[in-house]
Amino acid sequence: MVTLTRQRHQAQYFIEPLGEGADLEMTQIPAGTFQMGSPTDELERRDSEDPQHSVTVPSFFMGTYPVTQAQWQFVAGLTQIETKLDPGLANFKGALNPVEWVTWHEAMEFCARLAQHTDRPYRLPSEAEWEYACRAGTTTPFHFGETITTEIANYNGTHKEYGAYGPGPKGEYRRKTTPVNHFEIANAFGLCDMHGNVREWCQDVWHDNYEGAPTDGSAWMEGGDQGLRVLRGGSWAYSPGYCRSACRGIDLPGVRYFFNGFRVVCSSPRTQG
Repeated sequence: MVTLTRQRHQAQYFIEPLGEGADLEMTQIPAGTFQMGSPTDELERRDSEDPQHSVTVPSFFMGTYPVTQAQWQFVAGLTQIETKLDPGLANFKGALNPVEWVTWHEAMEFCARLAQHTDRPYRLPSEAEWEYACRAGTTTPFHFGETITTEIANYNGTHKEYGAYGPGPKGEYRRKTTPVNHFEIANAFGLCDMHGNVREWCQDVWHDNYEGAPTDGSAWMEGGDQGLRVLRGGSWAYSPGYCRSACRGIDLPGVRYFFNGFRVVCSSPRTQG
């Protein structure tokens, strides 16, 4: 059984013990309804973010931060289910840095091993869950507001053409990941690092737009391009427009890049009142 605790923004969370320096903090995301996608006047919006549509999402728990290298190393040491995991995976080393260089298949294996180890339903988020959790009740391009700066997120802020977003300033380009708690600026749900640092794998198969998308928060696994998967959140290497709450990324599930990571969700952990 897990015990829920109050934290910043009055969110509830529980800690999954994975060893010293690797404990996994899971924040409760309340149920709710939101508009998924971007409005037609949002700067740098893409056709794949259309049509904007209402989605009702049940409550779930989500990792407060992306999965770290310490957490990855612990789970990689658990019994293999289908896919082999390299415990030393990551280009930018650091126990609290997000693990990157991860394929979608490896992220799925991580969730399966974690679920087996804890007897709790860990998995990747659906794309709808990810955007709902990122927005945390906001309708602006970022949960911070209309723009973003490199003082509060890790992205490429020096790009000649796209280093700034809207009225925001240009900034720095760190050229690497930062520890997941580097900024410690949480959204209204209590989640950190949702914009930039690493792109985050979702369960969903890629669809070119939202025509026919589920409206219940579930992963969209039917139809679409079955050879592609969705990523969200932008990264340290991307310009700020790619870090928008509505922006959708795409990649092959077996691809390996040093800006792809993930965070986990848990549908219904057993809890104590």
